[in-house]
Amino acid sequence: MISLLFAMDENRVIGYENGLPWQLPNDLKFFKELTTSQTVIMGRKTFESMNGPLPNRENIVLTQNNQFEAEGCTVIHSIEDVVKWNKENPSKEYFVIGGEEIFKLILPDADRIYMTLIKASFKGDTFFPHFDETKWQLTKETKGEKNERNPYDYFFRQYDHL
Repeated sequence: MISLLFAMDENRVIGYENGLPWQLPNDLKFFKELTTSQTVIMGRKTFESMNGPLPNRENIVLTQNNQFEAEGCTVIHSIEDVVKWNKENPSKEYFVIGGEEIFKLILPDADRIYMTLIKASFKGDTFFPHFDETKWQLTKETKGEKNERNPYDYFFRQYDHL
């Protein structure tokens, strides 16, 4: 199963200057709970924004740069590899975690979307692509806890491809 995992604001912003434009610890906790002991797939820029591979996960970096190497990661150069792995291992969940270009490339082949929707607007330079919501069903929605450390209204949403 190919799953997209991201947080975005009301204007589809997912990043700014190669980082997150918000502080939302509960979203990071949700991310960690979903991806620990799993496979995460990301673009090179997303990988470089994280200061190394995510611990306790299989880290796969997708890049067009044939010279790119990253210790502790598998480097691939084609989204078709991910689609092939998914067909060969249909019971395994692959978490695509960004960025914008990777989401655009894999969206047609995705099975599930895990979206943290933040009910606020932020300055951004990276956006989640528009998707045809008639082809997706909202299967789960949980309101996140707003508090001192998580100062926004936000919702954990799960969409499954119809």
